Amino acid sequence: MSTRPTLDTGDLVLGIDAAWTAHQPSGVSLVKRHGERWQCLALAPSYASFIALADGIPLDWAARAKGSNPDMVELLRAAERMSGGRVDLIAFDMPLSKEPIGNRREADREVSRIFGGRGCAVHSPTAKRPGAIADGIRQQLEEIGYHLQAADDQAGAAGLIEVYPHVALLALLECNYRVPYKVSRSLQYWRADQLSVKERIGKLLEEFRRIHEGLSQHIEAINLPLPQPNEVKALSALKPLEDCLDALVCAWVAIEHLQGRTRGLGNATAAIWCPTAAFL
Repeated sequence: MSTRPTLDTGDLVLGIDAAWTAHQPSGVSLVKRHGERWQCLALAPSYASFIALADGIPLDWAARAKGSNPDMVELLRAAERMSGGRVDLIAFDMPLSKEPIGNRREADREVSRIFGGRGCAVHSPTAKRPGAIADGIRQQLEEIGYHLQAADDQAGAAGLIEVYPHVALLALLECNYRVPYKVSRSLQYWRADQLSVKERIGKLLEEFRRIHEGLSQHIEAINLPLPQPNEVKALSALKPLEDCLDALVCAWVAIEHLQGRTRGLGNATAAIWCPTAAFL
């Protein structure tokens, strides 16, 4: 387990809540430092819609977000067009490794050992999920100078880190247990209460607002339109909002990483970077 020193050279971070398959969309956030504060420059529920923002096409939150294979070069070009600078640090919510991923890693075991009792164990990656997608992302970024930071690496502002929003939220919201905000798990969260779909939508939106408020303490100008419960017709309509919140949480961990406030759990091939406050 290691902790990064403060890295004052990083001014632009990209947070990505990456889907493990190409047919599912991935949330993307771009956040820039302004003096002592950070500002959200762009937020989108898919790779395609993020790139479209850079082309001047406004986001239609009512449209269904579509998945695609990630083209990291094009994504970073879009970020540069919107920010006027080069992204320093990219934070991915996806298993990444310097070696092909075939099964559970030391990083997964460490996070589950330390945070599993707080409801934050991690899923086991396989050669199929995320498999080639994760390996492709890491290879694309390595070729253009973004190297994956593992637990034993030298500190550097530029690069690529893996993060885990569930653990990050323990620190951001000062929680003792996993935040119940995942749309796909809403039935499980409140099974004993036998809540209706409408009631679960209301509960999820309460958690979304809590996360949004926590993020807003660190990141300004977050353009995420959270609806009222009676405006949401189906649970699926909340998924793009969830993905965007996760992307913002990834960006927040990147900010913490630049300030030396993260610990890497794993080994020399892969690490999941967690805010130090989550360990307290």
